[in-house]
Amino acid sequence: MISISRDHSRNLKRWRDGQMALRWCAAGMVEASKQFRRVNGHMHLPTLRVALERHVAVKSVGADYNTQDVSAA
Repeated sequence: MISISRDHSRNLKRWRDGQMALRWCAAGMVEASKQFRRVNGHMHLPTLRVALERHVAVKSVGADYNTQDVSAA
């Protein structure tokens, strides 16, 4: 993506301000997005998310917190 964005703005010689740089960067990203491929197993991502949320919920319910007072001397 970075190289495609760089190639997209290669001929631009006079950068006026930060907004212009952001616009050209965004335009390069849009151009690069046409060449992106899907991740293998993308159809299973919702199932993975549910499983991870369930795993985190189980881990955080049983967590013990340190409730002792500490004095900094």
